[in-house]
Amino acid sequence: MTDDKIKNGSAPDAEAETTENLKFTPARDGEKTIDADSDIIDAELLSDEDGEEADFAGFPGMDEGMMAQVQEMMGKLERVEVLEKENADLKFKLGRLAADFDGYRTRTTQDLDAAEDKGVSKAAEQLMPVYDDLDRALTMGSEDPAKLIPGVKAVQTKVLTVFSKLGLELTGKEGEHFDPQWHEALQAVPGDEDDRIVQVFQAGFRMGDRLVRPARVVVSRKG
Repeated sequence: MTDDKIKNGSAPDAEAETTENLKFTPARDGEKTIDADSDIIDAELLSDEDGEEADFAGFPGMDEGMMAQVQEMMGKLERVEVLEKENADLKFKLGRLAADFDGYRTRTTQDLDAAEDKGVSKAAEQLMPVYDDLDRALTMGSEDPAKLIPGVKAVQTKVLTVFSKLGLELTGKEGEHFDPQWHEALQAVPGDEDDRIVQVFQAGFRMGDRLVRPARVVVSRKG
């Protein structure tokens, strides 16, 4: 378009030209028409019909139900991780507890052995004077046999004193009533009453309510 045409007022109106461009051209056979608003219409249709799939555009072919299952599975996997961590913590604590128990058992065994050794040492220490008295009694008895019996009795008395200090109590004496908790009857002989100890073969010892050794005795039976 030349300047002369513009000056003469023959230039086409811009608005008319725009309107002309927007007119629809009838479709010929085999040709497709182009609609200026076709892109907008198609976008709206896709938005309405495929909106559900658009939410999961990153997962082709996945619908809302499948996504819910995936989320549920992910939650279970997270729970498994938590349980595995808790299990590892429990195993660690159990290992420490087992180690502590082994240490406690070892210390307890050592303490018991030490206490036993101390008890044996204490008992032996208490019996040493008895040994000394018995040795002197035998020495005196070899020179004068008449002195042997009093010396042995003195040793016996000292032994009972040592036993008493250790918590031992003599049980099973002649004339004592027979008690099967503390006594063992080896023989029964006729007598004036039942269950009376008439002879002691071997003295018994008790420590409180615990029997250390039963007395072996002979008991009487009336009639």
